[in-house]
Amino acid sequence: MTTSLRPAASPPIAPARPHTFTVHGRTVVDPYAWLKAENWREVLKDPGALPADIRAYLEAENAYAAQALEGTAALRKTLVAEMRGRIREDDGGVPDVDGPFAYYTRHREGGQHPLVCRRPSAGIADLPVDRLGGPGEEILIDGDREGEGLAFFDLADAAHSDDHALMAWSADTKGSELYTIRVRDLATGTDREDQIIATTGDAVWSADGQGFWYVAVDENHRPAKVMLHRLGTPQSDDETVYEEPDSGFFVSIDQTQSGAFLTITANDHETAEVHLIDRARPGTASRTVEPRTANLIYSVEHRGDELFILTNADGAEDFKLMVAPLAVPGRSQWRDLVPHRPGVMIRFQHVLARHLVRLELENARPRLIVRDALSGAEHAVAFAEEAYSLGLLPGHAFDTDEIRFVYSSMTTPAETYDYDVTTRARRLRKRQDVPSGHDPAAYVTRRLFATAPDGESVPISLLHRRDTPLDGSAPLLLYGYGSYGSLMSAAFRTNPLSLVDRGFVYAIAHIRGGTEKGWRWYMDGKREKKPNTFTDFVACGRALAEARYTSAGRIVAHGGSAGGMLMGAVANLAPDLFAGIVADVPFVDVLNTMLDGDLPLTPPEWPEWGNPGADPAAFDTILSYSPYDNVRASAYPAILALGGLTDPRVTYWEPAKWVARLRATMTGGGPVLLRINMEAGHGGAAGRFDRLEEVALIYAFALAAVGLAEPAA
Repeated sequence: MTTSLRPAASPPIAPARPHTFTVHGRTVVDPYAWLKAENWREVLKDPGALPADIRAYLEAENAYAAQALEGTAALRKTLVAEMRGRIREDDGGVPDVDGPFAYYTRHREGGQHPLVCRRPSAGIADLPVDRLGGPGEEILIDGDREGEGLAFFDLADAAHSDDHALMAWSADTKGSELYTIRVRDLATGTDREDQIIATTGDAVWSADGQGFWYVAVDENHRPAKVMLHRLGTPQSDDETVYEEPDSGFFVSIDQTQSGAFLTITANDHETAEVHLIDRARPGTASRTVEPRTANLIYSVEHRGDELFILTNADGAEDFKLMVAPLAVPGRSQWRDLVPHRPGVMIRFQHVLARHLVRLELENARPRLIVRDALSGAEHAVAFAEEAYSLGLLPGHAFDTDEIRFVYSSMTTPAETYDYDVTTRARRLRKRQDVPSGHDPAAYVTRRLFATAPDGESVPISLLHRRDTPLDGSAPLLLYGYGSYGSLMSAAFRTNPLSLVDRGFVYAIAHIRGGTEKGWRWYMDGKREKKPNTFTDFVACGRALAEARYTSAGRIVAHGGSAGGMLMGAVANLAPDLFAGIVADVPFVDVLNTMLDGDLPLTPPEWPEWGNPGADPAAFDTILSYSPYDNVRASAYPAILALGGLTDPRVTYWEPAKWVARLRATMTGGGPVLLRINMEAGHGGAAGRFDRLEEVALIYAFALAAVGLAEPAA
């Protein structure tokens, strides 16, 4: 392995303080359990509450990582400048019309945070996106001003009332995903006294504009209750309209595209239950569409006297669309509208007054299908590239014949279109601008397939410069996730161009645990089948080396969160394959986390990973792959682990414990670096340019791991 990462100082050594426990007759020794602060709930709200010994250790790790990467300082500065140069700093979104106004977000030149704006809707379709600022514009929420002077600021939701007089907006100032909702008077630009703390950030207005629903977070940081807040009253008076009795279920809210109903969804990763409240009657009780049944997933939309149901009912593994009468919406009344077709996954439905639009995925390629409500006639909106991304933007309108979608590929910048579903005419509303320049013809995007150990064919999307030699000499960054059914799209991303332009091949492994090949692809990468995710990723790396896109020892692996668990697992499985591994907020202490039912996400995660406390087989499976528990005495590639002190999803002690155990156990290789953001959580820095500093750190590490980092200036 060639690397220019040569720390001069010795790494911090975390003292081992073994904690031994026994579950199902199996005894486990955890030498670094002490790094989990006993007052972790308090730390999420106030980072200053972190115990002094843990803080000292984390700060020592940060200092060591900074010293190890000191030689890349000039490179990181160059990378930030390059990536920033590809961002149009005063960029804006395409306005979304809602009656008399068109709403949109944009950034100002040099601004870190978005501006939430509106202007009269008359003539908006003819106004170029780059001329949105100026006369006629109202800046409703100025993210830069609201975040001024704060170490962390994340503007989340901004929802206007039906009469356009008020806006409920939310922000997180700690990185702990505890959002405060405020209410802005749009006539005066000032906030009312209403202030709702400890929420998920989402708000849905009642039709009369006199209140809104929100989701309250409990003491264990779980979204547990739906509350109705009436304007001008204290939060303590808010009415509980739904309380989830099962700690293993998430609670979320939304409104139907028709605007008629609030939807309350309680779900885990394999079961769902939906409740409806008439937005015109906010004081009424919720109505259950269909009581939860194990392994039944469904979501609903509304039109007239019918509900449209996207579901896996009746063995529809890749989902189907059904309809039911609004008055009697239970499952006994559901009837097929779009039947199930194995291998064609329906990911999303968009119900309009005269049309039904669905987003489908087949063989890892997306398409939109438009269905006429009266005739049932259908047509497809698809593209011809080998690998591409296609997304539907629902917007506010219901009584419309237009939809909006965004298309891109790994070589083609994002294009936003308005599409008339009756005439089938497309109108380009915005093309992503790359100010520093981008020539798609200079790059090649491909879709390849690797063969997994059990014979499965695993898709790979890749990007490289047309002049990159494909003789095995090129370094390659291989990105993976493979959990929760998440789909890794082959979309245009400007940041990786900084690697690709330096000779890297950039590849995405569409491994099991995602849904790129349908719901079965997800089911084959969870619980007892989770190891397929890891062996798929290794198979992708080896296939790319065999095809001469790279070679073993020239690959840098990258994944975050559950993808960070993937990084820890493949580091143990095939350390020789990688020159470096970037584990971003990595879920690596899987066994301990899944045994701790008090942690924010543990009960809802049991359907994904298994419940090791209740099920001996799940315990054994998780113990067999949990990265922290499987560190072994061997050489490891260079590793960069990143975490956030206030992260409620993957707590800071997971990467900290993993790094400590790696250092104490590995016999060579490295270095192993840990960087904890002491002022942020799961998503890292919130400002769009501050985030580039973190990306530059990752890319500089990747370049250094393969010996391509330029020396310090």
